[in-house]
Amino acid sequence: MSKSFRELGVSRPVVDALAARKIESPFRIQELVLPDALAGLDVLARSPTGSGKTLAFAVPIAERTSRDAGCPSALVLVPTRELAVQVTAEIEPLAQAKGLSVTAVYGGMPLHTQAKRAKRAHVLVATPGRLEDLVQRRLVDLGRVRILILDEADRMLDMGFKPQVDKLVRRISRNRQTMFFSATLDGEVGSLARQYTNSPSRIEWDALPDEPGEIEHHFVAVTTDTKVETLVEHLRGSYSTLVFVRTKRGAERLVTKLARHGVKAAAMHGDMSQNARQRALRQFESGKTAVLVATDVAARGLDLDDITHVINYDPPAEDKGYVHRTGRTGRAGRSGTAITLVLPEQQADTSRAARRLGHGERYEQSGLQSARSKLVYTSRRGRRSKW
Repeated sequence: MSKSFRELGVSRPVVDALAARKIESPFRIQELVLPDALAGLDVLARSPTGSGKTLAFAVPIAERTSRDAGCPSALVLVPTRELAVQVTAEIEPLAQAKGLSVTAVYGGMPLHTQAKRAKRAHVLVATPGRLEDLVQRRLVDLGRVRILILDEADRMLDMGFKPQVDKLVRRISRNRQTMFFSATLDGEVGSLARQYTNSPSRIEWDALPDEPGEIEHHFVAVTTDTKVETLVEHLRGSYSTLVFVRTKRGAERLVTKLARHGVKAAAMHGDMSQNARQRALRQFESGKTAVLVATDVAARGLDLDDITHVINYDPPAEDKGYVHRTGRTGRAGRSGTAITLVLPEQQADTSRAARRLGHGERYEQSGLQSARSKLVYTSRRGRRSKW
């Protein structure tokens, strides 16, 4: 039987703040992390997207940060501005319950305005590039930080942020608690984790294959002429769908094409202003827009639990991209559907990728041409390898 937040050592004000958000009991990753995190130990945690890891570090931040310790006293590094906004929103109610202030620092917003807020905030959530800029200009001092969180650490490495992260961490006292959250703890990520932490607890959590929240994978044959119409057919009966395309221009063009078919969609890509991105995200979260068309880079920071369908309008370039994309659905205990539209010239590559990722049987059932005649693999969540 799982323990309650109170049984895990969470204070009444924070428990009440969680209850106000209808969060009554901890997810498994929270139950595993909280005892050591609340005790002030360093933590290395690996868990899948949507497992509830944000609260696994938000609760300890609220409990272990003192209003009198100086500002900022806790720092959360995240790879994207969207994730910075979402993590800040998760932490704020818990921090406010303990009289703490939280602010986010990321690119695309006035630098000096963010600096003023950062100086007064007990908890700072930041992207590495913008925070390094503030630190170099001496607009923010990290000397009082005693809790350091690296969230989505594998993505930070993928996006080339290691040099900035290294510089920032060197400015923080070694007398700190460090918590490291990542989808993997292998390779360079594991090396970085060992470098930043001191005798950490290592916690790894994978959702069981037969638990609710499993993703159903489908592969659909299309041609250039039928691709948009096929997408529209799948969108008609779906709710809260994330559609992936390769390019920024492709996202805008697809939104226009969908509008001609009576489907309201919003684009999300790197050339949009921060206000435009936030507006699109708010429309999607509120249900005013049921379809979000995004590039891989733009979607990296999205942390949404209610996506019912992920559709690969353009198949991803790598296996890892497929896992990241489809991991946006089937979250927080819900089931999800992943659909990949496949052009004739993409069938051979897609069949090999499906086989590597464990979706070979599903691919065969679709009637698409296979890279080989017989496949004997069952459909399960895949490991990461090249597409």
